Amino acid sequence: MGRNGSRLSEIVLWCASQNGPVRVVLDNQEAVCFVRRTETLPPGAQRLVARRKPLDLLTPTGEPVDGLYFTGQRSLQAARQDCELANIRLLESDVRAVDRYLMERFIRAGVRIEGPLSQRRGYLEAINPKLRPNGAAPALSRVSLDIETRGFDGELLSAGLHLERGEHLTEHVIVVSGARPADSADPRLTGLPIEPVPDEATALRALLEWFERFDPDLIIGWNVTGFDLSALERRFAVHGLPFRLGRGGQVARVLPAGSASSMPMARIPGRVALDGIECLRAAFFNFEDFRLDAVARELLGRGKLIDDDQHDRGAEIERLHRDDPAALIAYNLEDCRLVADIFKATNLVNMSVSRAQLTGLALGRLGGAVASLDNLYLPRLHRRGRVGLDIGAANSGGGSPGGHVLDSVPGIYENVLLLDFKSLYPSIIRTFQIDPLGLWAPGDTPVEGYLGASFAREGAILPELIEHLWQARDAAKQQHDGALSHAIKIIMNSFYGVLGSSGCRFYDPRLASSITRRGHEVLKRSQTWIEEAGHKVIYGDTDSLFVWLGAGADRGRAQRVGERLAADLNEWWRKTIAREHELESRLEVEFETHFSRFLMPTLRGSELGSKKRYAGLVTTNDGDSELVFKGLESVRTDWTMLAREFQRELLRRVFADEPYEAFVTETAGALLAGELDDKLVYRKRLRRNADEYERNVPPQVQAAKLAGQRHGWVRYVITLQGPQPVTALHATPDYDHYLTRQLAPVADAILQFKDTSFAALTDRQMSIF
Repeated sequence: MGRNGSRLSEIVLWCASQNGPVRVVLDNQEAVCFVRRTETLPPGAQRLVARRKPLDLLTPTGEPVDGLYFTGQRSLQAARQDCELANIRLLESDVRAVDRYLMERFIRAGVRIEGPLSQRRGYLEAINPKLRPNGAAPALSRVSLDIETRGFDGELLSAGLHLERGEHLTEHVIVVSGARPADSADPRLTGLPIEPVPDEATALRALLEWFERFDPDLIIGWNVTGFDLSALERRFAVHGLPFRLGRGGQVARVLPAGSASSMPMARIPGRVALDGIECLRAAFFNFEDFRLDAVARELLGRGKLIDDDQHDRGAEIERLHRDDPAALIAYNLEDCRLVADIFKATNLVNMSVSRAQLTGLALGRLGGAVASLDNLYLPRLHRRGRVGLDIGAANSGGGSPGGHVLDSVPGIYENVLLLDFKSLYPSIIRTFQIDPLGLWAPGDTPVEGYLGASFAREGAILPELIEHLWQARDAAKQQHDGALSHAIKIIMNSFYGVLGSSGCRFYDPRLASSITRRGHEVLKRSQTWIEEAGHKVIYGDTDSLFVWLGAGADRGRAQRVGERLAADLNEWWRKTIAREHELESRLEVEFETHFSRFLMPTLRGSELGSKKRYAGLVTTNDGDSELVFKGLESVRTDWTMLAREFQRELLRRVFADEPYEAFVTETAGALLAGELDDKLVYRKRLRRNADEYERNVPPQVQAAKLAGQRHGWVRYVITLQGPQPVTALHATPDYDHYLTRQLAPVADAILQFKDTSFAALTDRQMSIF
């Protein structure tokens, strides 16, 4: 109990175990923050404090602090607001009680529960047990949920459920049809548990009954929170029914997208919702089109049973519901299966668990770089005798520069080597001991940074965290888990990013600048060393250097030169850093790629070399040739397939020293003859509701309005009557637009190095048309 007998807060955690779900209740939990010992709280805040206690802790600037203890988070936040009005800054007052409880015990995903368990309705419960960190990761059951509705906001027509629990599979479809579809010729319906119900309210109750009976840990789907769960919550509200999708019949909520998240968030007591689109993006999978049909066809070789590009897919679903419910059930269930198979093919659940184990973020919480750093850094900081500021309380100061980009030398080259610094920014943090605590207390013999920064040589926290993640990444590589390895790399790099963001409690321009400016130094000095060794650096970007060997080097010789350059440059940096800073170098240069041919284009309309845009030809281990593109139109989804395929083939011919002139003219001729109409589609996303555009309406919005589309991705063609959606295309394409805006710029970026141009090759042919 708190002061005056008030009841303290309760923390509730849901855990998955080998014995089933466990609800952990931790009552009598205080919310905690800190205040400088010299500060006197205003009366309103003072009345909310349950107790104030001197602690053996210091602020970043070395001032003693007291701990402030509250009966709950609301009391703490009210006190915080009162203190802000009195110009008193509390410290770490924005850390939630549940986050502090877990981080201070170093609990990240896995937990050991020590204490008695009691049986409740469908789960076990532990009251005030001891919790200890644990590396356990029990298998999680998952249901792929997909619903069909009458329009975006209309009533529920059917709900498909595909449950996987270990090796066991259960499928179920609830359909509002009044009777079970009979005599269906569709073999996919044979033996399936189809539950016909007379109306929507009955369907919603049946859905809750299914969840209570089968009790899945995870709910997966495609835009499952933004559409399926959001739509279900609305439909439950229409019928006055509680949305009891949580374990034990607890009510679920879908929180709208806000400043903290670009996507709606589902809070389902005892369960976690994982959206396939967001999980793939968080795992750094890259697809041209993230619609379920497109991703499924690329990963699985099969797609949805109703084409997403159908003019009025909603009308088709309603027709099936009315005239052919068996086909609707097959469509609904196949969507569930596609999602389940995509999750399995990409290992998304294990990826999400691994991320939670590394960062301490709740399972299903994607992104959260600031929270990840807090979870890992704050408990270590407290054990070193310091506390952190509130987010936003740091001095703003100036910004830090981004990654350094060397001027490029445009042209078409033979034999270019790519040398890459392995995780450059994390390596710099480890090498030069860059760390918030080290900045606050640099000691007598500090390591010099930039903008006047100095860092302690010993006791740094951030390099220690980076080292832990580095080892985890090496383990992922040994297990050939490329997606997890890349995810860990991004987590490590994100620590640099948040240090340079005012949304981080450790924000200080001296920290971020000491990383980026050191990166500039590393890149420029490496360029100088390579050129003094007799080679030409034609481009460099943040952590990569492109070295031109010149003609005459075969693949074997190029490989040997690249490996020797990397080894010698690593040794040079080892000696240089030891001599200049008395530190051990953690910088590691790797020979990454040999491009037998390489294109570095110019900026459009300029003779200056471009940046972050290039293409190269690589010989694979099996002897095949592969084109690699970075930033060029061939890999940009806002360019048409016409331009992208044209660029690839033109560059392939130029690199292979094959004739290309006829290919250019034949492509232009085929375009004008209407033979390439299927490659003229643009695909762009509406960043806001189409109705909000009133002036300077871009083509995709014009097309969306013609299609009655308000949001999402728009696929359209530029016609002689303006932009038209592919679902309502009736005018002739504007071929001149595609010649001048798609083919010509792509061609000229390459042909300028052949002393010709798209116009020079096609003018005679254009006169024929």
